[in-house]
Amino acid sequence: MGRKSRFASAALEHAYAAFVGSDKKRAAAFEKEIANAEIGRQIYDLRTNAGLTQSELAKAVGTTASVISRLEDADYDGHSLAMLRRIARALDQRVEIRFLPLKDASRPS
Repeated sequence: MGRKSRFASAALEHAYAAFVGSDKKRAAAFEKEIANAEIGRQIYDLRTNAGLTQSELAKAVGTTASVISRLEDADYDGHSLAMLRRIARALDQRVEIRFLPLKDASRPS
């Protein structure tokens, strides 16, 4: 039985190998972008599951809808722990942070 890939498809695994490979700088950039996309997706999912618009969440957090929109954007690079906690509190959630070894994050499993 082979190792399970961290990618949803063989094409993504191939693209990672071709464009990132064992280059540590590219692997770090890839992981950063994945993390940003995951945070944005989680905020979006929590908001929509709560039945809130961006404006409604913004009001509950004490910010503007444009800030919520930016935070939900996969390309946004400025997530602060303080803002994530404000969002979590408004959605009756908590923020959990985990530290994982770089060796696991820098290449497919």
